[in-house]
Amino acid sequence: MRIKSKWGKNKKERTVEDNASAAAFIAWRIAQDALLNLENEDYQTDTLKQRMDVVVEFVIYLAHLADRITYERMSSEEREAFVVSMVKHLARNVQSSMEDIDGVKDYKEDFINLVNERMSDYAEMPFEDGEPSFSMRRYLGTRVQEAMGERHNKWIETQVLEINAPEAAKHLKKAIDDLYKPAFNG
Repeated sequence: MRIKSKWGKNKKERTVEDNASAAAFIAWRIAQDALLNLENEDYQTDTLKQRMDVVVEFVIYLAHLADRITYERMSSEEREAFVVSMVKHLARNVQSSMEDIDGVKDYKEDFINLVNERMSDYAEMPFEDGEPSFSMRRYLGTRVQEAMGERHNKWIETQVLEINAPEAAKHLKKAIDDLYKPAFNG
């Protein structure tokens, strides 16, 4: 998967908001790619809503990882601003996508509530040596398994745990590293 994650070389200082916006866009792309990978592995989704539920689980996982990845590189205030801004951008994506799927109403509030619930759950799990723990990946697998439904249900958790979650984390970590490299350093 190729994602542009480097800023141009114009030496412009990027704000926390700029980087959060880019990280949200990248997380959305990573989540979509994870869904396509599952479908290409013959894990079937039956509705657009079901597909969105899978994407939502991945973007929440990625937002939490972004928080963990930036823990040592930002002050707590900057990190909070980064994660809040990232989640707001993701909420706008969810709103727009869900309006296309299920009509116009407020989807952001439900998304934010789910983010808060999942973030609280993920916060109880270890993040060691810059990597999501087995329990974090398994939790994502369980959430995706619930969203995907019945077909091949028993294998989805393992697929996500062993393949999709580590791959998503790798892409996000690289993207955040690239976003925070000064533009003039290449």
